[in-house]
Amino acid sequence: MSILRSLVARSSAMTPTRNSIPWDSWLSFFTFDGHAYPAGFTQTWTEARQEIADGTFPSFAGVYRSNGVIYACMLSRFALFSEARFQYQRFIDGRPGDMFGDATLRPLEAPWPGGTTGDLLARMLTDADLAGNAYVLREGSTLKRLRPDWVSILIGSPDEATDEGAWDPDATVLGYAYQVGGRNSHNVTRYYLPSEVAHYAPVPDPLSRFRGMSWLTPIIREIAADSAARDHKLRFFENGATPNMVVRLDKDSKASASSQEFKDWVSKMREQEPRGRDFYRTMYLAGGADVTVVGADLRQLDFKITQGAGETRIAAAAGVPPVIVGLSEGLAAATYSNYGQARRRFADLTIRPLWRNAAGSLSVIVRPPAGVRLWYDDRDIPFLAEDRKDIAETAGREAQTISGLVVAGFTPDSVVSSVKANDWSLLQHSGLYSEQLQPPTNAARTLAAMIAPYLPTGDAA
Repeated sequence: MSILRSLVARSSAMTPTRNSIPWDSWLSFFTFDGHAYPAGFTQTWTEARQEIADGTFPSFAGVYRSNGVIYACMLSRFALFSEARFQYQRFIDGRPGDMFGDATLRPLEAPWPGGTTGDLLARMLTDADLAGNAYVLREGSTLKRLRPDWVSILIGSPDEATDEGAWDPDATVLGYAYQVGGRNSHNVTRYYLPSEVAHYAPVPDPLSRFRGMSWLTPIIREIAADSAARDHKLRFFENGATPNMVVRLDKDSKASASSQEFKDWVSKMREQEPRGRDFYRTMYLAGGADVTVVGADLRQLDFKITQGAGETRIAAAAGVPPVIVGLSEGLAAATYSNYGQARRRFADLTIRPLWRNAAGSLSVIVRPPAGVRLWYDDRDIPFLAEDRKDIAETAGREAQTISGLVVAGFTPDSVVSSVKANDWSLLQHSGLYSEQLQPPTNAARTLAAMIAPYLPTGDAA
């Protein structure tokens, strides 16, 4: 049990209300760069000493559950993201080497009862997409997801007088505060040390030092426009697939806008408006009334292009090519023929950076041995099979290059080094050429001496 948990447990045992121990009581037990925190480090944990969730998580979660384009983009992201496994990777001469696994990776392989690595990754990316941050708590061999909008990052500095908070150059993360229901609830706040929580924030928030930002934040207006287009299409069909109409009375009509006759006439007109499933009813008008269509139907609006452009901008913010998501603008014949390029762009520029960040974040709670790093293994993912083929073809060409250079007389070690570094200046020649590269062995000399008497005189040499 950690020092922090011991203190919290002790405080809970002494107080029937089970209030957590105050920060100024337990911070004095810790040191920062060899300097003990003063007992009066902080009397109240001010806003400047925290980075608090901005409250957009529930709203973005609602968009995810109600907007088909957002859902499709996020589904494409975590469907591939959750396919990876975690392994340890050795470093050889400063370069990544072979991968291996052992029992210490078990928490990532079975993070909770019935859970898999894919479940963990899917949860992490979903939280990061919607809140900009994902928090994974390790307790023993079990990992637990912390709801991101209920987590506050607690920040401290050796200089107790500073008010710079997170932007103090010496500031560091002291821990994480987790309160079920959020900061305004009356539930007990649990505190965790940085070594107990993996904080995954793949998109940095420019206004926060330690928190991340959802990729949905810059496209709030695009989401609103897409939702408005969806609602417009729905209302269009609800109104009998017809545009709005304006009915004008003849200028000589006795019904003025303020007269009871006009009001009665409007009531009669409204009785004929389509309701529920009663569409396409004939509208009967008295003499002198004129019906004019206003607005445009879906074809006049060129609705597909209007809506498709917004969907493409949403997909661009998600880092997912439209053809991968299945959006209409990505399904043209010419575009679909470039699916391979779109797949590679999606994997190389979106998913692999997310994997690298996840491996680095999780290495806080799954410590790799010395000389190795926690890394992702994408070798068994069918979506990336073409990449494996390209890697094999590249390796084959490199092998041919190495073989040709060795035959040409360059030393094997220098050839391998130059090919790896793509630097031909590293090549060193042996001074031998063609058949003279390999000097004759003793066995070859003995064999030549044995057959020499049987050869014609001219061939003996």
